[in-house]
Amino acid sequence: MKKLCMLLLALMAFSFINAQTNPQKTPVQKKTGTEKISYTCPMHPDVVSDKPGKCSKCGMNLVEKKMAAKTYVCPMHPDVVSDKPGKCSKCGMNLVEKKKTGKMKM
Repeated sequence: MKKLCMLLLALMAFSFINAQTNPQKTPVQKKTGTEKISYTCPMHPDVVSDKPGKCSKCGMNLVEKKMAAKTYVCPMHPDVVSDKPGKCSKCGMNLVEKKKTGKMKM
């Protein structure tokens, strides 16, 4: 009986240690379409392209820049969201561009 209890205790300890040391795989984040990728020149930010390449002014490689896509919402029904302007499907009001709310760091 004593050997059985020791074996059970060792098995439980092994399970606990193994569960703590094996990191769980993080789920892959799906692209939601809220970001638009563009490429710009580090020296000339006015040079923008939708694909990688060279700057037309200086020849430097364009670097990736992620820009948030615009989102439009109904002022009365915040659950009505669109990626382009239009009318609310519930009340017919014009959708307005949703502004980003930045949090101040203290």
